Amino acid sequence: MEEYLGPLMFLGALLLIFSGFPVAFALGGTAIIFAIIGVEAGLFDWNLLLAMPDRTFGVMSNYVLLAVPFFIFMGTMLEKSRLAEDLLTTIGQLFGPLRGGLALAVVFVGALLAAATGVVGASVVAMGMISLPVMLQYGYGKELATGVITASGTLGQIIPPSVVLVVLADQLGVPVGDLFVGALVPGIILASMYGLYAAGIAYFYPSQAPALPPEAREYDMKRLLRRVVFVMMPPLVLILLVLGSIFAGVATPTEAGALGALGAMGLAAANRRLTMSALRDTMDETTRLTVMVMFLLIGSTAFALVFRGLNGDLWIHDLLTGLPGGVVGLLIAANLVIFILGFFIDFFEIAFIVIPLLAPAAMSLGIDLVWFGVMIGMNLQMSFLTPPFGFALFYLRGVAPPEVTTAQIYRGAVPFIVIQAIGLLLIILFPILVNWAR
Repeated sequence: MEEYLGPLMFLGALLLIFSGFPVAFALGGTAIIFAIIGVEAGLFDWNLLLAMPDRTFGVMSNYVLLAVPFFIFMGTMLEKSRLAEDLLTTIGQLFGPLRGGLALAVVFVGALLAAATGVVGASVVAMGMISLPVMLQYGYGKELATGVITASGTLGQIIPPSVVLVVLADQLGVPVGDLFVGALVPGIILASMYGLYAAGIAYFYPSQAPALPPEAREYDMKRLLRRVVFVMMPPLVLILLVLGSIFAGVATPTEAGALGALGAMGLAAANRRLTMSALRDTMDETTRLTVMVMFLLIGSTAFALVFRGLNGDLWIHDLLTGLPGGVVGLLIAANLVIFILGFFIDFFEIAFIVIPLLAPAAMSLGIDLVWFGVMIGMNLQMSFLTPPFGFALFYLRGVAPPEVTTAQIYRGAVPFIVIQAIGLLLIILFPILVNWAR
């Protein structure tokens, strides 16, 4: 019976999660229940749980995880101070005269917001509120408009400085900077594929992605140039400073995140947008997301401690390393599990539940963990677009006008899920896309 307790604990946690119980409490509650069972079965005694306070203190004092609130604050401040809105309207004017120009502008801004925020919700909501009404007003197809907004918003998952990459680096035990460098090229390639798809639709189906009509364009070149210099350049400089300091080894991701948070406040102040309301909303959002991450991490720590006490880690390790095909078998199984879980639960939850189980098996099979982390990051990105619980779809549904149906948002996401799957396949087939700098 003892050899089945590990699998039963894993199954029990999944059942609680799928029932709608909060994931952090589902993991912690499962740990308590199976700790009692483990003690009664004589597999360990209560002294095992004495390690929990030390592990909790280790989580709370983890310097790497400090980057999470800093990057969230940076992106949320750009959104709440409406600097992201200014960026989107300016780039929309630059691309607007082209057929499909607004869609290309959304992809471009999505990539910039990804590099400035690393937070998907902020990007999707900002672009949904600003771009979607304009795209619909000028005749864009609803599926294309909603699909390009939700997909471009998810670029915050893979383009550094991504919050999920920080979490993955912590869970895999690899340097955050290495994961940021490794994810840069795949992120740019994915954004380029989004742009090519939008351009292709505009070329073959012009009625789905028309150019801005003459009356909606900015013809004053002086005014447009001024907007480019004063609206587009400052956020770009901030992004380059943050990422450049990390890539050059001048600052750690945590220090660069602090610089980014301060820089975002400086940009807001320079534009006279640093109001108490914007600051309060930014701090509220940062606190909410950070607390969610910390609770998930503590719940997963308790789960992992008891799971190991029940020898569940050995069961998972033997199961994954014993798959037919060795490394190929593990990669197929890992990607399928993450993809399927992405239909139902959040990417943070997947990272805290699945990654600690996959990492030891990947390491024992000689898989490069930085490459493995970027691959998982690309796969996790699909969890935002896969119905029925794709979070980007719900973010957009919350701000979309009534004439846009949920079914249209779902249909619009499908081509971009296929593009993300192609991006994932490219990473698997060509590891040099991740390892180019090493």
